[in-house]
Amino acid sequence: MKVVSVHEGVIPISSSIRNAWIDFSAMDCSIVAVVSDVIRDGKPLVGYGFNSNGRYSAGDILRRRMIPRLLAAEPGSLLDEAGKLDPARAWEIMMRNEKPGGHGERSVAVGVMDMALFDLAAKIEGRPLYRYLSDKYGDGRPDDSVFVYAAGGYYAPDKGLPELQDEMRRFLDMGYSVVKMKIGGADLAEDLKRIESVIDVLDGDGSRLAVDVNGRFDLETALEYGKAIEPYNLFWYEEVGDPLDYRLNAVLSENYSGSIATGENLFSVQDARNLIRYGGMRPDRDYLQFDPALSYGLTEYLRTQQMLRDHGWSSRRCIPHGGHQFSLHIAAALKLGGNESYPGEFQPTGGFADGAVVENSQVGLTETPGIGFEAKSAFYSVLRDLHA
Repeated sequence: MKVVSVHEGVIPISSSIRNAWIDFSAMDCSIVAVVSDVIRDGKPLVGYGFNSNGRYSAGDILRRRMIPRLLAAEPGSLLDEAGKLDPARAWEIMMRNEKPGGHGERSVAVGVMDMALFDLAAKIEGRPLYRYLSDKYGDGRPDDSVFVYAAGGYYAPDKGLPELQDEMRRFLDMGYSVVKMKIGGADLAEDLKRIESVIDVLDGDGSRLAVDVNGRFDLETALEYGKAIEPYNLFWYEEVGDPLDYRLNAVLSENYSGSIATGENLFSVQDARNLIRYGGMRPDRDYLQFDPALSYGLTEYLRTQQMLRDHGWSSRRCIPHGGHQFSLHIAAALKLGGNESYPGEFQPTGGFADGAVVENSQVGLTETPGIGFEAKSAFYSVLRDLHA
């Protein structure tokens, strides 16, 4: 097996929404197509990748470092002992001559390529990614369906309480029983009104609502909000302070009895380990949201999972950020606690296969070989144009 060519591009995933920290008016995304010399049905097999939402495209790093290193590698160096494509060996080649630390956008670029290589590896085997991963890295018995929650509730122009409630009703009508909304972009009094309006839609059950601060709060504000929302018994209180402020998270966990979720902006196993060591995360109630597409790909995520096991964490406490098909396959294969879902945002990259059906916040997986972007028609047409 040889990599014949790699094609890279950028697509917009912009919208008028905002959270407590940023707006998405200029958000974009890197996409890649890795073309192999393996021919099926008269066409070469191609692996596709992209970066998850919330981080901008990383085209310069892809073009100047990661793609040239992959193309310059001896073909045999990409293969395992059985002569099959090994994304982990490709990962090592892409990371040659890179200093430790400084993860930032480099982790995004590597994650894009890693996704495409895993897509390609599973296609060569003729299997959906989650079955390929379960046999290779799991117990060979993947989950048949995955828990998903509907993320939304952004701040937007002319979006008042009635519009927020209507959005959440649409999520429920789609089959979701757990939903998430943004807070921290208004004052506490206004956010409490917004929270209560959504809980009303959920028949008064706050445990079906998660709230997300997107890292906005200092410690004083984090504790103030925590005290105010604790009686609601929410599903979780997410990314309350800066992702690297482990002390803030630790103090919050000592004062807030409900579940805390964080980790989507930690991009390496080392940063994830520091969160577990110093962030006060509680394995009996808290959730870890590391996003493989942003954090050096599945190759690094597997190392993170091993680190978590070493520290006594169950994989079921991991619910990745991003709301995309790659993490959905990983969640089923590695028996994670679930996956995020964006029913109305970040198109065409977000969401699952066109025919995916959500029932009681559970969704099944496509049996299409690889990640299954071919079963997501609007996105596949964009990916196909990369190497047409």
